[in-house]
Amino acid sequence: MPFTYFIADLHLTADRPDISGCLFRFLKEDARGADALYVLGDLFEVWIGDDNVTPFNDAVAKAFYHLSQSVPIYFIHGNRDFAIRQKWATKAGMTILNEQTVIDLYGQATLITHGDELCTRDVAYQKFRKKSRSWWWPRLMLAMPLWFRRRVAENGRRESRETQKHLHQEIMDVTPSEVTAVMEQYHVQRLIHGHTHRPAIHTFTANSLPAQRIVLGDWYEQGSVLKVTPNSTDLQTRNFL
Repeated sequence: MPFTYFIADLHLTADRPDISGCLFRFLKEDARGADALYVLGDLFEVWIGDDNVTPFNDAVAKAFYHLSQSVPIYFIHGNRDFAIRQKWATKAGMTILNEQTVIDLYGQATLITHGDELCTRDVAYQKFRKKSRSWWWPRLMLAMPLWFRRRVAENGRRESRETQKHLHQEIMDVTPSEVTAVMEQYHVQRLIHGHTHRPAIHTFTANSLPAQRIVLGDWYEQGSVLKVTPNSTDLQTRNFL
């Protein structure tokens, strides 16, 4: 039976070998027979530039590259790794897609995205998102020395953690009307995204027809994958060793 995998929100970092170890096993074992693997953002906890070459970043790229020799791998930027560019993607054997992309998934048009743009009730974050995705801000940041970018990233992560402590959960979740609007914009009945860390399959109405929104889980406590076949949609977990 043909199948395709989707993952997101791994938040990889060198000090969480349990997460990267689970990913490496998944790539080496489970993903080998897939038709494709889609990585829908926040692969890394933070990405400060392709020039930040480390043994850990290289190990991740190598694991993906090995898989890419037999399975096509596609990547969509998240809010933590929007600075990934073609240099690292090529090293990892990945094809970078637009932030909102419609794919033909076994005969059904499916919109895939990281999902942070759908959380419109978080006004402060949306202001930052608009700036960070502008043409000038990434160029400015990537022109700065690595030590400066590391400091900016560390400060940003600390501020983000503090901000999230005071936000209601619904503010950090997707806005239902925005979900419907984007699905009607692309004329699709199925949406797959990550970002909110709330794995679930939601059913509702869009385009005056039954619709489905599939949310990928994060990898903080276990691996989380979505396996889609021509006849099934299955959210699965992988244990850490």
